[in-house]
Amino acid sequence: EVHETRSRTHAAEEGKNAPKGQKEEHKEQEGGKERPSKNKKPVEPEAPTKTKKLKGGESELDGKENSTKEFEDFCKAIREHLSVEDMRKILEANDQDASGPEDAVVQICEDMMFYGPLEKCPMCGGQLECKGWKYKCTGKYSEWASCIFSSSNPPRRSDPIKVPEDISNDFVNKWLKQQEGKGYPKRDVDEEAHIFSGMMIALSGRMSRSHAYFKEQILNHGGKVNNSVLGVTCVVASPAERDKGGSGGFAEALERGTPVVSENWIVDSIQKKEAQPLAAYDIVSDVVPEGRGLPLDKLDPSEEAIETLAAELKLAGKRSVHKDSKLDKDGGHIFEKDGIIYNCACSICELGSEMNQFCIMQLIMLPEKQLHLFYKKGPIGHDQMAEERVEDFGNCVNDAIKEFARLFEEVTGNEFEPWEREKKFEKKSMKMYPLDMDVGFDVRHGGAALRQLGAAAAHCKLDPAISFLLKQLCGQEIYRYALTEMAQDLPDLPVGMLTDLHLKRGEEVLLEWIRDAEAAPESGPAADALWIEISNKWFTLFPTTRPYIMRGFEQIADNVASGFETIRDINVASHLIGDMFDSTLDDPLSECYKKLGCSINSVPEDSEDYKMIVKYLEKTYEPVKVDDVVYGVSVDRIYAVESSAFPSYEEIKKLPNKVLLWCGTRSSNLLRHLHKGFLPAVCHLPVPGYMFGRALVCSDAAAEAARYGYTAVDRPEGYLVLAVASLGKEIKEITGTPGAEVLDPP
Repeated sequence: EVHETRSRTHAAEEGKNAPKGQKEEHKEQEGGKERPSKNKKPVEPEAPTKTKKLKGGESELDGKENSTKEFEDFCKAIREHLSVEDMRKILEANDQDASGPEDAVVQICEDMMFYGPLEKCPMCGGQLECKGWKYKCTGKYSEWASCIFSSSNPPRRSDPIKVPEDISNDFVNKWLKQQEGKGYPKRDVDEEAHIFSGMMIALSGRMSRSHAYFKEQILNHGGKVNNSVLGVTCVVASPAERDKGGSGGFAEALERGTPVVSENWIVDSIQKKEAQPLAAYDIVSDVVPEGRGLPLDKLDPSEEAIETLAAELKLAGKRSVHKDSKLDKDGGHIFEKDGIIYNCACSICELGSEMNQFCIMQLIMLPEKQLHLFYKKGPIGHDQMAEERVEDFGNCVNDAIKEFARLFEEVTGNEFEPWEREKKFEKKSMKMYPLDMDVGFDVRHGGAALRQLGAAAAHCKLDPAISFLLKQLCGQEIYRYALTEMAQDLPDLPVGMLTDLHLKRGEEVLLEWIRDAEAAPESGPAADALWIEISNKWFTLFPTTRPYIMRGFEQIADNVASGFETIRDINVASHLIGDMFDSTLDDPLSECYKKLGCSINSVPEDSEDYKMIVKYLEKTYEPVKVDDVVYGVSVDRIYAVESSAFPSYEEIKKLPNKVLLWCGTRSSNLLRHLHKGFLPAVCHLPVPGYMFGRALVCSDAAAEAARYGYTAVDRPEGYLVLAVASLGKEIKEITGTPGAEVLDPP
């Protein structure tokens, strides 16, 4: 006789989260039978039939309930008659995954025998697995992305269940004989009714709506509500409750380490028809006694910007000792041997499994010849949750090198020496990718800090107007702001000090994505897989605190192409500026000016050129209004520039069809333009800024050009370039948005 009418999943999950008293009650009800027994064989119940015809007057809902009851009865019976090892053999005979823990094997076997063997994933050919009330793929779409396929009605095979010959069980044989010639029933799953299945939830304090309302929502969607914090899955509270100090339940949850989430967790879970990750709605982790702190991506973007702008860069380049090791203060330096620098930074972004991590490995030699291994690994933007250690190897150099190489292979799946010497790297699986750091200093460390800029300008031998320009371009501020806007201002990773090889790989990957995206379907599983792979690749090569799944060419233009160009130009600025953080007495601004290979002169305000440019600006710039704010432009200074990267002015005067055109650029990109000239857009995309392909885009409208040099409301200073441009001997007019084939160079 079967008394238990809940599914095994319900019983297991409820037992897991229930208080101690409730767990003991469950054990008494189930007679201690919590998992299949290899030896115990009680009186055999009649094998439940798989399908029933609906009686006259019986509703479809009643039919579904009967089907669910039959499945639950079958699960109870099958657990009494098959051991876990027998279930593994049956799964293997039917080409199903049998490698998981006992609880997972039991659940998969029950589902397969009653509803039929699962087909492979239609997207990647991986194994489908029932997780909660959805079937999700456990495979990988590629070495960059896990498969995101999920369905409540997965594809199944119609062939009968195969049972190995060495499994002889009267109950199973009788069950299989009853099912001969019958089709498998369809598993009807009401997704919304099981969103909070197996969860015990507590409500705390004053909320935006009544407790009765939220309790009803939780109960209607499969969850349970408990008045006590003891044994609950999470506590739901209003963020305002935290600011007030919290109720008694709120404080008890903090003491017990129980997750405390905002009400939006309930709202979003119901809207998305799936329980959302608790960590994404956490409202108290930064006040927990252990002081874990909130990750950067969970902060308001403005709060994140304030925190990262003030943060010290911990790793500035290939030969820089990581600040968290504390060994830089003892005179430590990165260990080098046989041309290899033992310093590596890696990252991985895998949005399907919500993985966004970094890893730092360094061998650091102290002045007294003591060798140390520094290792740090954890989620990007959540420093308090990172694993970190320093191991002292003394003078055992070979042991330290072997451990460094072992860790590198463990983290990346590749050997260290081939990567470091030849940059040979094969991404065989979803493991971390090494960022190829360059020697030198990321400009966020090497550039002059705000407190140094005044002293640097005071010691500068250049004309004051020129030193004013160099002071801005050689400071840390504009580069920090640029990376902050892209959420790539990571203190642990030197995004501003990457090698040309790494940047080249980024450009190649970008062009490859554009070709793939053009041929991809607009929607559906295949499109989802493509975009998640694109996003994973980009945010692994160029890490961010806020990765997301990109969709469409506009996001590629705004966040990939434009971001790549900015990082590329910041890397050039890092090499030009070097390290002027420590000294301003040696006139570092003049030294940087010499490296530019550029002649810069201030244009006097009473000159004809100055008046002409101001007049031209006024005629080609119309103020822009956004809400109640009006954006305009005013001229502070004008500089005349001749760079060795461009033809000389005498050569330009000889060119045909010359015009004056405006070109907008970020302040963080300007130093690179002065040093190496303007580069064409990195790619062709059917969106503004990239629709003309690999071209230099200028405009006769200052307002249009200024869009691309926009800084921010709180720092309105920027630079607009007015260039003498030759349109060539033949001028070709293109109407509409040109295609890529039109833009191919002759």
